[in-house]
Amino acid sequence: MIDVFITSLQNLLTLHHLSYMMIGVAIGLVVGILPALGGIAGMSLLLPFVYGMEPTAAIAMMVGLLAVIPTSDTFSCILMGIPGSSASQATVLDGFPLSRKGEAARALSASFSASMIGGLFGALCLTAIVIVARPLILSFTSAELFMLAIFGLSMVGVLSGSSLAKGVAACSLGLAFGAIGTAPANGGERMTFGSLYLMSGLEITIIGLGIFALPEVLDLLRGNSSISSTGKLGRGWLAGVRDTWREKWLTLRCATIGACVGLMPGLGGSVSDWISYGHTVQSAKDKSQFGKGDIRGVIGPEAANNSCAGGNLIPTLLFGIPGSGSMAIFLAAMILIGLQPGPGMADPNRDLNLTYTVVWTLALANVIGTAACIALSPSIARLTTIRFVLFAPFMILIIVFGAFQSTRSFEDILALLVVALTGIFLKRFGWPRPAFLIGFVLAGQVETYFYQAVQFYGYGFPLRPIAVVIALVTIASLWFTSRSRMRHKEETVQGGITTDIDFEREEDETAAAKNLWPQVIFTGIAVAFFIFTIAEGAQNSFLDAVFPVTVGAVGLLTAAIVLFWQLRGATGRGAAGNVNFDLDDGTSTGSLWRFVGWLVGFVIAIGVVGFTLALIGFFLAFLRIVAKSSWLQAIVLTAAAVGLVLVLTSILYMNLPGGVLQHYFYNQLVWPLR
Repeated sequence: MIDVFITSLQNLLTLHHLSYMMIGVAIGLVVGILPALGGIAGMSLLLPFVYGMEPTAAIAMMVGLLAVIPTSDTFSCILMGIPGSSASQATVLDGFPLSRKGEAARALSASFSASMIGGLFGALCLTAIVIVARPLILSFTSAELFMLAIFGLSMVGVLSGSSLAKGVAACSLGLAFGAIGTAPANGGERMTFGSLYLMSGLEITIIGLGIFALPEVLDLLRGNSSISSTGKLGRGWLAGVRDTWREKWLTLRCATIGACVGLMPGLGGSVSDWISYGHTVQSAKDKSQFGKGDIRGVIGPEAANNSCAGGNLIPTLLFGIPGSGSMAIFLAAMILIGLQPGPGMADPNRDLNLTYTVVWTLALANVIGTAACIALSPSIARLTTIRFVLFAPFMILIIVFGAFQSTRSFEDILALLVVALTGIFLKRFGWPRPAFLIGFVLAGQVETYFYQAVQFYGYGFPLRPIAVVIALVTIASLWFTSRSRMRHKEETVQGGITTDIDFEREEDETAAAKNLWPQVIFTGIAVAFFIFTIAEGAQNSFLDAVFPVTVGAVGLLTAAIVLFWQLRGATGRGAAGNVNFDLDDGTSTGSLWRFVGWLVGFVIAIGVVGFTLALIGFFLAFLRIVAKSSWLQAIVLTAAAVGLVLVLTSILYMNLPGGVLQHYFYNQLVWPLR
């Protein structure tokens, strides 16, 4: 083993290896900073170049990219409120409010330091676990993975804010969205409306951007100001590091969660992110600031998603089972360069030295990536000082482009619009969006592993030893959460104060309280959707029907409870004759519907005249009418946007959606219109 360590260290410290690792880190920084691209897009960029490369050089470049993306995607989360990737969505909840309060520097430094510690701790764990990883991973069958997914769902109680009924209903809504498509058991179609696009289900990128990013962009547009209230990063670089050190045990616990979840094939970073955030809230004594700018809500998820990246490498290397989409491309790249993933990667007489080189490259790239992110922070943070109405069209463009690259279909953009409208209503009416998202993330795992567990072990699969242990941990988590809620209610009654965990802004609660009838209508639509979910699911075979019917029933019950109290409040106020459908609270400078109209118009224009012409028209009109820009400024910014899109499409080998115009006049058009 000592010889293996020495050989791995020699491979790591060669100039050749370090140079290619730095190339991967540089590309990862760019990909991570651009919202919504993530590891899949980054690995796709490298895949054509690794063919024929020397294996250690190719590995260094790819691992360098994988290591830095979970760190660099923090910029868009904290500074813009846009999830950089599916594994960084929980960071938005507290990182973006901190930025708006002028504490972006503190949030960024805490995030970077937690990411580095998480990455290093994950690499340390992996160094020790590689030899015993095979029996450990093989002990987790579909039964245990199903129980892990249920444990993830138990975090809904923590993420539900002040209303448990709304939290469970929102989670059920996310699970129902996750049930759209072809069932994993017998291939039955559910809620597809005959669409080939919906048969494969909705992409997590589209859900994340629609539920979190676009509602925040539209909300900032209403405020007509810059993202940051101070216009600067603010002080607090050292404070963020001190926060991480003060919460060192939380950092290590979340890093352990990330590494363990990463070891389990098929769970991925988006699961560890939410489980670690739920654990962070659950283990905190003072929960009042979560969702409003609590630094612990940044530290926990960031420590987890970096260690999860390392954990994902183990099943990929030792079993050839990718733990995420980016790992699937990494697996393909390994085969391209002549490496065969499998048990031989843990054999001291074969490729164990290469495995350790990969793990230690990951650790070193984490340190270098963290340093690079700190150095780039002041320059990138200047984006938050720009008047948001000038910056908004670029953010909308990036969000739409990020959604489109999911499957490279115009239907991606239509799905984004529908999900964004759902996210807007969830936000304005106080339905916890984190609960919705964790439901969607875990929907596939819950159903797939349940079906497999029943097939292999029968309905007694929860009695398997490891499954029992996970079930006991889940029960303990639920008990702890319910006890915390009861204690809080007692404190509220005795002290006459409230400190509910609020995952939405206070002004949104105010707006929601003023207009109960729009809430009633939205909840009624949710009730109808759950009934539709049950009806659609019931048309399939038993194994295909059990998941949507169960989810629909739970969602219908909890949404009906919410609807009952809303109707009681609305009729009690005598508001039936004064229905106000404006979602604004009177403090903003523009109607939310106005900006929703701009978004809808942009999507319609893409479908009619194609992406490029729609982009030009949208930018020029928005900048002239909304931003009151001069013609020169509008033309320059529009040209910059078009240039950015053309560069990205060229690098990613993408064809933009053409619209009806190209369908009829393709031969008469020139690039980039076709």
